[in-house]
Amino acid sequence: MKSGNLLLVDDDRPMLESMAGWLRDQGYQVQTAAGREQAQKQLAERSFDLVLADIRLADGDGFEVLANCRQKHPETTVILMTGYGTVETAIEALRAGAFDLLTKPLIDEELELAIDRALSQRKVVEENQRLKAQLDLRFGLENIVGHDSRMQRVFDMIERIADTRATVLITGESGTGKSLLARAIHRRSGRREQPFVEVACGAMPESLLESELFGHVAGSFTGATGDKIGKFKQADKGTIFLDEIGTSSPGLQVKLLRVLQELQFEPVGGTKTQKVDTRVILATNENLSQAVAQGRFRQDLFYRINVINIELPPLRERLADIPLLAQHFLVRTSEEAGKPSSGFHEEALAAMQRYHWPGNVRELQNVVERAVLLGRGPKVSLEDLPSHLTFGHTPGHEPLTGKALKDAMEVPERAIILEVLETHHWNRNATASALGINRTTLYKKMKRLGLMDRPQGVRS
Repeated sequence: MKSGNLLLVDDDRPMLESMAGWLRDQGYQVQTAAGREQAQKQLAERSFDLVLADIRLADGDGFEVLANCRQKHPETTVILMTGYGTVETAIEALRAGAFDLLTKPLIDEELELAIDRALSQRKVVEENQRLKAQLDLRFGLENIVGHDSRMQRVFDMIERIADTRATVLITGESGTGKSLLARAIHRRSGRREQPFVEVACGAMPESLLESELFGHVAGSFTGATGDKIGKFKQADKGTIFLDEIGTSSPGLQVKLLRVLQELQFEPVGGTKTQKVDTRVILATNENLSQAVAQGRFRQDLFYRINVINIELPPLRERLADIPLLAQHFLVRTSEEAGKPSSGFHEEALAAMQRYHWPGNVRELQNVVERAVLLGRGPKVSLEDLPSHLTFGHTPGHEPLTGKALKDAMEVPERAIILEVLETHHWNRNATASALGINRTTLYKKMKRLGLMDRPQGVRS
């Protein structure tokens, strides 16, 4: 049996009732309208999966029904019918937005096939919309969580530059979310319907990276048995994200500079120039200014890619965001795993805020996912966390044993002062007052902890 909610519009009463009866016998839910006015009343009250309307009606025509339907229910598919079919009428119907034009007298098999095709297309459209909604949820800006004032500046920057062609350089330690940020920029741009192509430049041999980016022609090197389209061409009209750009070789840097300046290149071993319209976003966890000074990165390329720089702060400098991020990952993991979890015990959150997080947000996500999947209680407890969190030990960092108290307290002290500075927009008087110290003491601490630099335009 078929399924679908149909509206049948025809001023020929016998034809209308006969067709409606046959369609109901097939399993469809069918409403009828004997003219344009009745059809518009029906469309004002509800939506339909499919509307079948005769072009010639006593009180108007099917094109008016089509226009009304597109205005009120753009997701509804419309098939027009006529007893006077011509090529011109068919073209006019399709241009007006009809899915198909059927010629009377209708053949049952032809009508059934047309309805099946129309409803199948509707399902495809709905599935695409659902998948796009999932992409927006997973890669949209809403998935990048943070109340920290520097993160708020990142969000503001994204909103301002997302829908431009400007090249973006995202900097920050590994695990801070550079790939997620690049996808969010793409999803908020006018290129969102076009490809987003990601290339991890540090994950493949230098000999293959150029071919991966620009493609190659058959016979250009051993193993090149056929032509290959490169990532830049695949991202045409869309966005390409080049992660770990600091690892690129000098030869590749020259090619990248040309692509950024002229949006054209030649495949490896080829002579035919290819042109693309591709937005470029790059990322690095290296200090590229230092790499330029050391001669490892071209200065002209650095100036070309450093048009818009977005710096993601490490998680250890966003202590106030840890509970927010942890709850975000807990909710998402609980939903995906089908294992309800109501939150965190206070001692678990306290342990997470004491931890140094060398792996940044990615490490926090992994810790929360592990805790949700392996935890036994309704809330994540201290026992559900890895031992290096509960004992205050950070892998890759020297233990506190044997260190002077002053040195051991530098990391949490810096984080606290930075958080209060950000909260008070780097106003030192307000920050000193909030911390209960005088301005001179605050100044000395900021100088010792490397906190003298502040965003341009922020008055202290």
